[in-house]
Amino acid sequence: MHVLVVHNRYSSAQPSGENKVVDQEVGLLRAAGHRVELFERRSDDIAARSLPGKAAVPLLVPWNPAVRAQLAARLRAERPDVVHVHNVFPLLSPAVLAACADAGVPAVATLHNYTQVCPPGTLQRDGRPCTECVGAVAPLPAVRHGCYRNSRLATVPLAVSLSVNRRRWWSGVERFFCISAAQRDVLVRAGMPAGRLAVKHNFVPDPGARRTGAGEHLLYLGRLAEAKGVRLLMAAWDELAAEGGVGVPLVIAGAGPLEREVTAWAAGREDVRYAGLYDAEQCRQAVARSVAVVAPSTWLEAFGLVVVEAMAAGVPAVAAGHGAFTELVEDGVTGLLHRPGEAASLASCIRRITAAPDRNREMGRAARRRYEQGFSPAVGLERLVEGYRSAIADRSAPARGGNTRASRGDGDSR
Repeated sequence: MHVLVVHNRYSSAQPSGENKVVDQEVGLLRAAGHRVELFERRSDDIAARSLPGKAAVPLLVPWNPAVRAQLAARLRAERPDVVHVHNVFPLLSPAVLAACADAGVPAVATLHNYTQVCPPGTLQRDGRPCTECVGAVAPLPAVRHGCYRNSRLATVPLAVSLSVNRRRWWSGVERFFCISAAQRDVLVRAGMPAGRLAVKHNFVPDPGARRTGAGEHLLYLGRLAEAKGVRLLMAAWDELAAEGGVGVPLVIAGAGPLEREVTAWAAGREDVRYAGLYDAEQCRQAVARSVAVVAPSTWLEAFGLVVVEAMAAGVPAVAAGHGAFTELVEDGVTGLLHRPGEAASLASCIRRITAAPDRNREMGRAARRRYEQGFSPAVGLERLVEGYRSAIADRSAPARGGNTRASRGDGDSR
């Protein structure tokens, strides 16, 4: 199979689960003998633009005509079987879908978050769940509240793109890959076409490093942001420390907007270590040495890659009991689920998972079995190729009235 992957890579200065998923899927397909090529833009390149070029970036978010022309020309020249779209913000834009229609190549898209129904993609505002824009024709509440980077001006391009490109997304993509059933449920309720929404969990390569003992630390691995529950974790850990601690330290690894706050909080403490940004090998080793991985997100995670990485290493997780975590973590079997947003509940789960080493090891073994059954490379490859074949078949199948899907007119002259 010949696949062209379309992705706007996130900044390399912060952890990106999406970048990791894209790289892993490309490697998986190539290892299986498929021909995979890339059509990419990099957010890192924005810094090298001239001042006028930087100022023009928001204008490209809803529509980038140059990308449409470039991608359409490449598709006509190379004729891939399918285009797999990941992130298009900020430099690619939904113009990639028009290019696919221009060239008559079917497109699939992985939905890594909720940007189809929420401009910043988090379904959260001020640390609390928010669905004000879900189902709205124009997502004006997001602009009013400045939901992206706490800026009304920065939110406008995302809100405009969502509003003007909604129909193009919903008609121009043959198959959407939802990365959890929880995410699919939200999107179906928001009005997205249920028949095109398939659940395809992200896979995780076997890390090679597996936990062999009881573990040395608790680990938070990810972006240091409010939505990831970092402040909630700090509050819960302070509660545990006031009671004498749990016998192992907390390691926090990552980068993000709360980095200074985390650094100051951890300074001078023996029970906390802020490790900064780990590379891939350091991540694998840190997970394998964990008593448990902690994922206390306050927003509705569409997946939760770090939880599955822990499973692969035979390590249980303590995660928030909402969003995708409820289908990834079997409470009391492969880990523990705490009440979302409640520091006391998170502290209680951390206390429980560190207090019984034998039970913890049993959870770790169950987590590894869950990984092998549902999130291994073999399972990931099967579901990915199946999705591509379904999309290709749908594109070529006669539609009602005898017309083909390829002649629906999705590629207008905009």
